[in-house]
Amino acid sequence: MRPRFLVYRDVILPASEASFMRRQYIGFSRLDPVWVGRRITPVAAEMGLVARRLGGNGPLGDLNRAAFKEFGLVPETAALRAMNPLLIHAQFGRGGALALPLARKLGLPLAVTFHGGDAHKDKHYRTGLTQGVYARRLAALKEEARLFICVSESVRQKLLQRGFPPGKLLVHPIGTDIPAEVPSPRATGPLLFVGRFVPKKGLPVLIEALKMLHAEGQEPEALIVGDGPLAMELRTAAAGLERLTFLGWQKPEEVAALMRRASLLVVPSVRAKDGDAEGLPSVAVEAMAQSLPVIGTDAAGLEGVVLPGRTGAILPAGNAEALARTIADLVTAPDWRMSLGTAGRALAQGAFDARAQSRSLEALLLSLIA
Repeated sequence: MRPRFLVYRDVILPASEASFMRRQYIGFSRLDPVWVGRRITPVAAEMGLVARRLGGNGPLGDLNRAAFKEFGLVPETAALRAMNPLLIHAQFGRGGALALPLARKLGLPLAVTFHGGDAHKDKHYRTGLTQGVYARRLAALKEEARLFICVSESVRQKLLQRGFPPGKLLVHPIGTDIPAEVPSPRATGPLLFVGRFVPKKGLPVLIEALKMLHAEGQEPEALIVGDGPLAMELRTAAAGLERLTFLGWQKPEEVAALMRRASLLVVPSVRAKDGDAEGLPSVAVEAMAQSLPVIGTDAAGLEGVVLPGRTGAILPAGNAEALARTIADLVTAPDWRMSLGTAGRALAQGAFDARAQSRSLEALLLSLIA
């Protein structure tokens, strides 16, 4: 039996996180993860995760979990110690703050992965009477955590601005599954968007760009995958777009099939009013692995992933006209578009293979106990 380590995620796991959370540990060969948190969803069982709900399921469970969250009182310490974990890897900045008392109690090194919004969203860093547990424990987290893993350079830069110690910040993107068979780039096919319907995803900008193309008689076929709080607003805004289809949430295998049909992925991310922004949209790397060129923005955390003129295009965030022009240019230039897709596949295979990135993450975590 391999040594264990704890993965802290407060909710294990939201369905939207299943794919990229799984990929972080897919290549581990020397450590076994045990997930710990305050709530466990059916997704954990579907993924076959070894998961433990802190506080237990008895009548005192909710009280134990509340005391753990607010006051850092760690329940079931003896049972956690009996697992002999070597370290804790917390997901998201808030997860790091919640896991900090656990790391102290068990005497374990703590590493925290920041995914984007946890670095960018201003509300997480507010001080005053209404500050949450993350803000209250932030100074201690900066001091005591051994490593802060950033999924992109933009996340690292934001954490530097937030006063995180530079020597503890390391950029390590999450990889993607690389299909064994190389998908051929598509000369024809729809434009594709995949993501949650929240402000930072920038979907209103894409709809505005498609309306511009519609007015010019150049509207391409477009497929929108996802759902979220802005769904009604977005469907209303898209009225009149005859070639746009909302498909709702799709399973990962269905998204992969859509990518193999599509000819272009659009990631129109923006910085939301509350400061929320992308870390590294995993959908972009997934698309590149499927030989799909990507149009992204300078607010999407795609530095080093989408290489302008080589694997896709990077545009100013929020600029619908620039997006419309770039879509039109790529739709009418299939040879160029396919060459971008071929280069994107090569980059994804060489630099963002999930198993290779996962093995590298395991080595990083092991270095904390060397």
